[in-house]
Amino acid sequence: MAVTAESVVDLCRRARAASHDLPTVPGEVKDEALRRTADLLRERTPEILAANLTDLERGREDNLPASLVDRLSLDATRVEAMAVGVEAVIALPDPVGEVRQERTLPNRIHLVQVSVPIGVVAVFYEARPNVTIDAAALCVKSGNAVLLRGSSSASASNAVLGGIVREAVAAVGMPEGTVEVVGGGDRAELAELAGQREYVDLIIPRGGEGLKKALEEVAKVPVLYAASGNCHVYVDADADLDMGRAIAFNSKVQRPSVCNSAETLLVHRDVAAEFLPQALAELAEAGVELVGDDATRAAAGATEVGAATEEDWDTEYHALKLAVKVVESLDEAIDHVNRHGSGHSEAIVTESQEAGNAFTRAVDTACVYVNASIRFSDGFEFGMGAEIGTSTQKLHARGPIGLRELTSTKYVLHGSGQVRG
Repeated sequence: MAVTAESVVDLCRRARAASHDLPTVPGEVKDEALRRTADLLRERTPEILAANLTDLERGREDNLPASLVDRLSLDATRVEAMAVGVEAVIALPDPVGEVRQERTLPNRIHLVQVSVPIGVVAVFYEARPNVTIDAAALCVKSGNAVLLRGSSSASASNAVLGGIVREAVAAVGMPEGTVEVVGGGDRAELAELAGQREYVDLIIPRGGEGLKKALEEVAKVPVLYAASGNCHVYVDADADLDMGRAIAFNSKVQRPSVCNSAETLLVHRDVAAEFLPQALAELAEAGVELVGDDATRAAAGATEVGAATEEDWDTEYHALKLAVKVVESLDEAIDHVNRHGSGHSEAIVTESQEAGNAFTRAVDTACVYVNASIRFSDGFEFGMGAEIGTSTQKLHARGPIGLRELTSTKYVLHGSGQVRG
């Protein structure tokens, strides 16, 4: 299915019209649309993979970085994971109408605060076809109309995936305009969509700092950023060192191209000489390029470690590269995280409850772990079914953006003739 050639304004108008009807669509109808989506993903896997191959071939011709190619790539397992994710969203409670608070006021008016859809959500994303399905599923379930604007590098994949959701939504009689696919064109198109304040209520970008900066320059619609992940693992003086090695390795190597992969390893000086030689050797053996400060290089043993620059502490590599620093104290580790981290995910490895509590209180981040890999920062892993991304800001949502984060609230008040004097 080709992406529509309609204008951005036409798509936005249709989404706005749909958003007026979506809050009244029964939960079972939304779930049936999602059930059909999961079924179609499985039935049309060959078509999806053929479209993805077109994108991959074009990406290799355009010399896309390996990290982008990894995020762009689909196979039968990843398509099945999309379908399973949709089914997980079906299994979650419908957030529309959820009672947030309820009480009777002194004037005997009964107040109920309930969850309602945000309205029209535009999702911008780069080289991740699965976001087409995740975002559409979450918006359908939460009663929002969604405008899907992927990158041109995934245009063939996104067209097929978006067409599958649109077909499923239409089959159950949901409003036209519930799911719209925007072409993924140039910066002018991005700016036009980001300026549709009359029709769009919220923009959620899922991508790197380049996308974030591009939107900051042109957006007139409120933006909930799901952007970069410059994440850290800190191995404390009181850490179980075998656990520290396993967590550092998994946080970097399990899937280095994603935003919840570790980019910096911090190690307390008291354990550096014992911890680093084996940890660095294991990382290097897995193909990780290592850079570090002078103390790290001195403790590295036979493993080659390049000299880290100040720029390395602020870099999200999206690749098998890791910066390593020896710190004098827990406070220095916290200070480093807060100065260089992006507010996504951070971890401490320690047997000290006091140190763990201090770290979780002091680091400024959406997700913080004690003795676990940061690779768990994910809506599916958090029991949210799926996510559009992880918000690294504080308003209106922080952390994985799931169903509840795609709602606002409304106060409903019932009286018996009260008037205010």
